[in-house]
Amino acid sequence: MSVRVRGVGVGAAVAVVLGAMAVSPGAAAADGPEGFTIRDSRITESSGLAASRAHKGVYWTHNDSDDGPYVYAVDSSTGKTVCRVTLSGIEPRDVEAISLGPDGDLYVGDIGDNLDGTWPEVWIYRFPEPKELRGEVTVTPTRYTVRYDGGARNAESLMVHPETGRVYIASKSAKGKGGVYAGPKKLDPDGVNTFSRVAKIDFEATDGAFSPDGTRLVLRGYFSAYGYTWRNGKPEKIGSVPVPLQRQGESVTFADDGRTLMYGSEGTNSGVEPARLEGEAVPPAAREDDSADSASDGKGGGGDSSADDDRNLALGAGTFVAALIIWFGLRRLFTRRRD
Repeated sequence: MSVRVRGVGVGAAVAVVLGAMAVSPGAAAADGPEGFTIRDSRITESSGLAASRAHKGVYWTHNDSDDGPYVYAVDSSTGKTVCRVTLSGIEPRDVEAISLGPDGDLYVGDIGDNLDGTWPEVWIYRFPEPKELRGEVTVTPTRYTVRYDGGARNAESLMVHPETGRVYIASKSAKGKGGVYAGPKKLDPDGVNTFSRVAKIDFEATDGAFSPDGTRLVLRGYFSAYGYTWRNGKPEKIGSVPVPLQRQGESVTFADDGRTLMYGSEGTNSGVEPARLEGEAVPPAAREDDSADSASDGKGGGGDSSADDDRNLALGAGTFVAALIIWFGLRRLFTRRRD
């Protein structure tokens, strides 16, 4: 039997309570880029994500497999695809990641291996980011053959360093034996590019991204994400960073503000959700921008951070107390009705 309060079922009321408790003051969307939904029926397995530098608010993505040689440019303001790029001469096997290099080229990682070491070699495709986003575009990418020092392995994370242009891959292993692998300083389209391990990672990484200033690396898994300081070509672990709960967490990229992570998921009409970095995980360049903004607000007399903090604290406390009152009221009502 369903107990109702003024026409509202207990299940619905509890959902309201949980929704209220889930609202956190100072949410990421209020301080940075907002999330969006990918509204393209052709994109059902969004597996990689890269923020465009040439087109503000645009994100590049692609399907996991069985889609063909396509890369999609999605406008975050509408969630709609504004350009689909066809990679001519390519028959992808298991595309898992996409990253943007300092030269303005997009790098697409055909690096998946679900049988964890079946394929002796995998590939990376590279092409310039289109200057104009118009409907359908066809390009002929440069193709690089990749092998790993130590043998084949599964991977879903491809990261291009935004300053050096060096390409890195994070392997995926459920046995805690994953690693970050560095490619040659310059990839060779005519030979085999051997990627060598530079660091160990102890979880299943499904994607990764460098911060725009190149000082931070973030690797995500299905339900967790970790930040690293990037020093001398190697990651040094900082600790966990915020990650939303998603249907199947597959991708991550830095937004153009340098401190907000955008997380993607597989599935039709999948969401891309923001999460704002804090503490040591924030890249130095983003901290400098914050300091400049704070100074500007102070001079203008409009920015009172302590007052904002007090308001946020009061809002959070009020929400929590209200949720408790509603919850206990429902429990008492339910108990009486049952008796």
